[in-house]
Amino acid sequence: MSGMGRRQFITLLGGAAATWPLAARAQQAERMRRIGFILVVPENDPEARARITAFQQGLAALGWIEGRNIRIAYRFAAAEGAASIQTQVTELVNSAPDLIVANGTPVVAALKQATATIPIVFAILNDPVGQGFITSLARPGGNITGFTLIEFEMVGKWLEMLREMAPGVRRAALMFNPETGPFYTVFLRQFGAIPASIGTELAAAPVHNSADVEAAVAALAREPGGGLIVAADAFNAAHRGLIMTSVERHRLPAIYYLRQAVAEGGLMSYGPDTADIVRRSASYVDRILKGANPADLPVQQPIKFELAINLKAAKALGLTPPMTLIARADEVIE
Repeated sequence: MSGMGRRQFITLLGGAAATWPLAARAQQAERMRRIGFILVVPENDPEARARITAFQQGLAALGWIEGRNIRIAYRFAAAEGAASIQTQVTELVNSAPDLIVANGTPVVAALKQATATIPIVFAILNDPVGQGFITSLARPGGNITGFTLIEFEMVGKWLEMLREMAPGVRRAALMFNPETGPFYTVFLRQFGAIPASIGTELAAAPVHNSADVEAAVAALAREPGGGLIVAADAFNAAHRGLIMTSVERHRLPAIYYLRQAVAEGGLMSYGPDTADIVRRSASYVDRILKGANPADLPVQQPIKFELAINLKAAKALGLTPPMTLIARADEVIE
């Protein structure tokens, strides 16, 4: 055996063989994990793309790379139409993924009915305890946990900021869909003293479809002093273009929870950073895929809020945003 002694060759061969089990274990550790992600905004919506990008970034920071060790099946369930949501949920559950991430009340409600075994991480959901999805924020108690969007105190903040932007507002309506945002009727009952303290009447504006949106905005605009709060709700997120068009036509000041609405021409927004919530949800995906039990993972609340103002929209309404409000804004669009 030229250039190499028999003993040296056997030693090298033995060393290589010793590495084979390690390589096999590494390959096994890198096995492909499958998760589903159901959103309640359309696939071509900029908000949907922002959430998906944030999710992928959150996973990548934890070592989960799509196509290498994780495969994500995306579904886009319509915010209205229980049949569409049920179809998406059924297909995803039947595919038996390792875990499902979900946005919004209607999707989580359908998932809770469809499976008690597949771990579910909600990202962007309101009042999970009140809606019966979990036992408590500290101890969810089942196969569902996640990251919430707002608490009822946010309604008061929206009202105060709308009045700060448009001091002439005396009547404000909180727009939501009772099917996708059933918790708002409860929230409103807890605000008896707040409207009186700032001199603004607050009422519910329940909507179920496009015609309801137009009727609610038109009714609010019939008399001076009207203002609209577009609540954090899956229906409102998916139909914000329709809402914004109606508000603009009736020259009604409105505040949104979604920053994307201001980027698209809305007057102002205040609420949690939705992309940040989805990015943080990747931490629970990571922990569950590594063996954690959803029942033991406490529900987390938003930690990043943002105020956005569109000066062009304010000018069109004849409003001059106070400098105190502009100074607090995270984004001001000229």
